[in-house]
Amino acid sequence: MNSASMDIAASSAAAMGLTAAGVVLVLVLLGAFWMGARIRRREPAPPRPEEQPRTPDGGPVREVLENREPDEIPRGDRRLTPHELPNLGNSPTRTGSQKGRRRWREGNSGSFGSGGPGG
Repeated sequence: MNSASMDIAASSAAAMGLTAAGVVLVLVLLGAFWMGARIRRREPAPPRPEEQPRTPDGGPVREVLENREPDEIPRGDRRLTPHELPNLGNSPTRTGSQKGRRRWREGNSGSFGSGGPGG
């Protein structure tokens, strides 16, 4: 065999390998589509309009704005571990005594610094 026939054989083998890889890829994609369709058929159907959630008779539920204050941690002569704290270590809160929102002092920006002209 001469080198020209070797080049042709190598290029045809590479072409056959790429073709086989393409066919395998298409078969994998078709299998994934088929399996996804089977899984989709097993899922429950979407809810009908009468099964959809409805708003309560009293109207939509509104959000409650309130100031919360932390409960005091029990004091003792030793350090408490989280499982000894009330509410299993989560910080319990209660409704605060202030009814309105806390505001910044007039003339201050509420950020770092005074919010004034500087100096």
